[in-house]
Amino acid sequence: MDRQELIKKIVEKKEFSQLPEKDIEMALEKFDNKNLNDYQKFKMTRQFLRKIFLGFSSRKVFSSSEKETEWYLMKHKSSKERFPEYGRVYSTCLKGFSKASVIDLGAGINGLSYEFFLKEGVKVNYTAIEAIGQFVNLMNNFFEEKKFSAKAYHLSLFDLQKVKEIIEKQKTPRVVFLFKVVDSLEIVQRDYSKTLLNELSGVSDRIIVSFATQSLGSRKKFSAQRGWLTKFIQENFIILDDFEINGERYLSFEKKKELEKERKK
Repeated sequence: MDRQELIKKIVEKKEFSQLPEKDIEMALEKFDNKNLNDYQKFKMTRQFLRKIFLGFSSRKVFSSSEKETEWYLMKHKSSKERFPEYGRVYSTCLKGFSKASVIDLGAGINGLSYEFFLKEGVKVNYTAIEAIGQFVNLMNNFFEEKKFSAKAYHLSLFDLQKVKEIIEKQKTPRVVFLFKVVDSLEIVQRDYSKTLLNELSGVSDRIIVSFATQSLGSRKKFSAQRGWLTKFIQENFIILDDFEINGERYLSFEKKKELEKERKK
């Protein structure tokens, strides 16, 4: 079968049906140079997509509707772990701001936690960018129902120019969240995170990257501490905060002012 037929076959499964074609194509390319037939490529690409996009979420999220907000947050592993600490996470990430535009990249269903911004007394204009279309629809229905200042966009994070265009439309100060996203980006394209962070620093006032320090469920500490990532951030940005909450480490940073001056010359 040709390329488009293979992609069409991959997205027949409900959980893959609303992924951006760019992400599917990039996943499929991982198996192009291997001696595989179409069926093997099809199976391995689906497995790869499942690992990248569905590793944190219960399939129940795709088949349920009109549940309470907390029900959805508890069905997504990352938001479930973050749930009792959302207030502390947001207040620490937005320290020093009474209002801000938050752009949440690879948001999952994080937008459903919007009410925690209100509880912390921070006025937030929230923008989610997420590849799973079902999550985007879920968040936008929630925002519309609650009349929150928020919107979710269905977009691949590898569409960098479009991501930047969305960010640039938001009012300043702009704070970008990348919660547990970097590992997945690196699996798809090595060192893409470095490119992304460099580009984001030019259109944002603060960036917060997080990654797990404990395994989901077992709560065992990881030996890997993403040394390459922390070193890159230390060398290229000013670290504002480095904290850990409930098995998730957060690095808050901004661009170096001298680098910004060089860019404008």
